[in-house]
Amino acid sequence: MKLTILGGGGFRVPLVYRALSGGDVSELTLYDTDPARLGVVRSVLEQLGGRACGARGAAPLPPVRVADGLDDALRGADFVFSAIRVGGTAGRVRDELVPLAEGVLGQETVGAGGVLYGLRTVPVALGIAERVAAVAPRAWVINFTNPAGMVTEAMSEVLGERVIGICDSPVGLVRRAARAAGRDPDLFFGGGPRAAGSAAPSYDYVGLNHLGWLRTLHDGTEDLLPGLLGDADALAGFEEGRLFGADWLGALGSLPNEYLHYYYFRRESLAAVREADETRGAFLDHQQGAFFARAAKEPARAYDLWEATRLQREETYMADSRAASGGWQRDTCDLDGGGYDQVALALMRAIAEDRRTRLILNVRNGTTVPALPADAVIETVCEVGASGARPLPAAPLGPAELGLVLQLKAVERATIEAALFKDRTAALRALALHPLVDSPAVAARILERAAAI
Repeated sequence: MKLTILGGGGFRVPLVYRALSGGDVSELTLYDTDPARLGVVRSVLEQLGGRACGARGAAPLPPVRVADGLDDALRGADFVFSAIRVGGTAGRVRDELVPLAEGVLGQETVGAGGVLYGLRTVPVALGIAERVAAVAPRAWVINFTNPAGMVTEAMSEVLGERVIGICDSPVGLVRRAARAAGRDPDLFFGGGPRAAGSAAPSYDYVGLNHLGWLRTLHDGTEDLLPGLLGDADALAGFEEGRLFGADWLGALGSLPNEYLHYYYFRRESLAAVREADETRGAFLDHQQGAFFARAAKEPARAYDLWEATRLQREETYMADSRAASGGWQRDTCDLDGGGYDQVALALMRAIAEDRRTRLILNVRNGTTVPALPADAVIETVCEVGASGARPLPAAPLGPAELGLVLQLKAVERATIEAALFKDRTAALRALALHPLVDSPAVAARILERAAAI
């Protein structure tokens, strides 16, 4: 089985490589438009592979090949991981600062920043989809690229169901909620002890990428979620419980994805971002820039430098939202999210080996959310096998949740239209309809500042 990573110079690539032990991937191909970053990442992988070979009982990691171009990278691939960042971290900085100058939230996938990132990214992602269709039509594309739901939907216009989007936030939510409820998180992902005679564990999660809700968490005997939502001490013990607070979670009757903090606590989130010394994008721009520069000068230390940078990145994740909800540090349980690497590889192996696996993925809706078109990409629980990912039936969304989903899907589709056709009117509609912008005048000024269309 051959795997290609587009965006092979990306910071997360070593996480994927580290998880490839086992021999099912015969070759890993990397492609990136930035050769300097790609060279650093290759040094990290070489040192990571050397450590794996030196570990007793460790399975070998696959050989790494660097492709000469996009078509060369795609040719012969069974799976393609698309992890590109159009405009780099400098682009993310602009996506955040332009909206903030107009008094609204800028964030990589949420609000005006997410729309600006989508406008820049969708045309490139669509071009990749077209080359996959031409060069590797039997390949499965697993999309990491943000905004994941929007980009996956654009690529699906070319690739249909052979492109699947992933995010580690929903998996992390399920795992943290299970632990807080006193259960082994692995129980809900095919592992962990199961009581004799009990039904298969299950969970109900549905929405859009970075806009979903966990509504049930059934261990095979009972739904654990009502008890968890009524236990203030248990809620205080994990990330989402602290972000949203026991009172609001009890009122909602569900556990929201962490990114919904920007919607439910928009004033507090905006204030925290504006009071911070720098935006998240600026932090990552400085941090990753320093890492790549130092690792290029000290290639023998590339892996150790990468690992130290990665840990700092994880520890500071969503720092503004934590500041807005009282200020607290992430603990080891909060860091247990399964990770993009684990979700992607579980998906890949489920397809390649026809392992019947349930995962939360970004796929075409079908009939799961009746109010949305069948080809609209949603984020929900899917059953995965050799034929791909099939969304499972879900309980209806409540009126408030459905309203948000419909409004954000309109924003996503207007963004795709604007990106593909260079349509300023569609871009204005996407920004002005976003609930975190909610002003056509502000939207127009953001477009002018960003010169996006």
